[in-house]
Amino acid sequence: MIKWRGIAFRLHPLFMLVMLASVVTGRFAELLTLFAIVFWHELGHLAAALRYGWRIKEVKLLPFGGVLEVEEAGSLPVKEEIMVALAGPAQNALLAGIAYALGLAGWVDLAWSDEFVRTNALIGLFNFMPVLPLDGGKILQSLLSLRAPFHRTLLWSAKISLLFSAVVVAASLAPLLRGGLLQLNLLAVGIFLFASNWTYWRNVPFVFLRFLVHRSESGLRYIDEGKLSRPIVISDNRPLSSILRLFMKEQYHLVYVMKRGKIANVVPEKTIIDGFLGGLAPGNAELKLFR
Repeated sequence: MIKWRGIAFRLHPLFMLVMLASVVTGRFAELLTLFAIVFWHELGHLAAALRYGWRIKEVKLLPFGGVLEVEEAGSLPVKEEIMVALAGPAQNALLAGIAYALGLAGWVDLAWSDEFVRTNALIGLFNFMPVLPLDGGKILQSLLSLRAPFHRTLLWSAKISLLFSAVVVAASLAPLLRGGLLQLNLLAVGIFLFASNWTYWRNVPFVFLRFLVHRSESGLRYIDEGKLSRPIVISDNRPLSSILRLFMKEQYHLVYVMKRGKIANVVPEKTIIDGFLGGLAPGNAELKLFR
């Protein structure tokens, strides 16, 4: 682990396995190239995140990219999330363009240049798959949050990620049906993505709870900025958890409580959130409703 400006840089165990395999197969030079490309890809994300003032706790490097651990996860503006996600593949496009130009100019070996361009294209395009924690998965989740309540967004993005992770596993096995060889690296990546998203899906209640905690702390910012509210109309016998599942990520809510067809009360979202969080206890069954 390396620390820089309070940010920890770690190699994910999957990357360690790839390193071990490269040593055994004598492809250490290819590994160094892959590491340099992945590291530069992740530096693109990091630079964009720091530009927006995000508080980064950790950077984990994977064979196909990386993951930023952010303190404000779940409460960041959609525009910033999308721009940070795009910053990684943009670096792959930049590296590929430079390598292509150097190869054409004869300043580097043309075969090496072609392979370097292909590797960057592969990593960049693979990261656009709609699978968390890939860049495409993050972009998809951000866009979904503009149209759907955030709790539903978390569930949909997890299920879509599981589906496409299974597609990656199937693609690694497909050559066997034609008498070819198993795509072991692709299989390992697919299994990792499926396992991580299965865990993510099971942890959606806690991810949503973290969103509510950040929302409670930052909700007053919407009032200070004069943001238009989005009303939520509910009956007076609805549990708090069912109301919270209707909250949109980038909307401020006023909850209209109806009784016998008339408005009985108008409650700001912070009161709803604080009331729910204040009633939580370890093992509280309310969390099970966020599934």
